[in-house]
Amino acid sequence: MLYPKFLEKNDIIGITAPSQGVGNNLKSFEKSLNTLRKYGYNIKETESVRNKGITSTTGEKRSVELDELITDKNVKMIICASGGDFLVDMLPFVNWDNIMKNPKWIMGYSDPTALLYITTTKLDIATLYGCNAGSFDQTNLHDCLKNNLKILSGNIVEQKSFKLYQKDWLEETDGYNLTEPVYWESLNVEEIDITGRIIGGCLDCLKDLIGTPYDCTKPFIEKYKEDGIIWYFDVCELSVEVFYRTLFQMKEAGWFKYMKGMIVGRVAVPSCFYKDLSYQEALKKLFPNIPLIFNADIGHVPPKMTVINGSIACIRCKNGEGVLIQTL
Repeated sequence: MLYPKFLEKNDIIGITAPSQGVGNNLKSFEKSLNTLRKYGYNIKETESVRNKGITSTTGEKRSVELDELITDKNVKMIICASGGDFLVDMLPFVNWDNIMKNPKWIMGYSDPTALLYITTTKLDIATLYGCNAGSFDQTNLHDCLKNNLKILSGNIVEQKSFKLYQKDWLEETDGYNLTEPVYWESLNVEEIDITGRIIGGCLDCLKDLIGTPYDCTKPFIEKYKEDGIIWYFDVCELSVEVFYRTLFQMKEAGWFKYMKGMIVGRVAVPSCFYKDLSYQEALKKLFPNIPLIFNADIGHVPPKMTVINGSIACIRCKNGEGVLIQTL
């Protein structure tokens, strides 16, 4: 596994929009960039970052703008501007050879999943599932954001489960609206302590890669089978039924052959048609003998941990509390 160089003060962070632009959230975006500058970093944006629309620009142009940052020797890291739904449109145009020749950290969450996942599984380059460029728009950063910035500088902190999470978003709120108690659910076993090579991302996006030319899962898990694989999933809008069918398809496609455990974040928009099937029951039905964690601090519902795709992760969970320790 290739781990890119971490950030140093005065380094340039490149920001591009492989999915949506930030045209509808410019005030928040500017505040986030100011935070990154206060931490000592310089910023380079590609042309379409501030555009509006369901995508920032065409798939081909998004790939060109990504390549601009990949090949710029002065840019030390790339952060995706935003999430969205149609990053897949750019995948046929991405210059994977240039990413391989110019390895640098790429970070994002939600729709940027495909870019991160393919970079790690196809090219064996570690990536960061944590924040988009507009995530740092708080006057007093939450600890999860401070942890993220520490990791970007090479301080791979031990991340512990938080006390409260945000159930509802409030307009014009400076910081998270933390109201609900965090409780990591251990399924199949009471206490979990697993170590393995960690990989995953937003399940809503990963399902679209199964069986495509961009699905490099099998060679990746074969390469690291001696480590064992820990899967993590961020679930945004999948109903229980689609959640179950997606994991079933991945299972039948061989994704979980060497799985040692799975950790699933809080579902952002939960829904179900069959009231007698929950997300937890779907997991246990599919994986009755695997250590499973549900409602973890991963993904769309803050606060959230930063996961290093391709790292060795130790995950512990007991009595509703958890910890993520990653080593390179």
